[in-house]
Amino acid sequence: MREIISLISTCGHKSSYWTRKNKKKNPDKIERNKYCPACRKHTLFKEKK
Repeated sequence: MREIISLISTCGHKSSYWTRKNKKKNPDKIERNKYCPACRKHTLFKEKK
């Protein structure tokens, strides 16, 4: 049921996080505010294709 997905930073750096997602309950792409170590601040991370 749950799949491992990658979250990529939208600020232009190559920062990424790995997380799990239930595709049946959440078919849409995930967007989260996470800490970007390259920018040293919280930025929006979007689910990679």
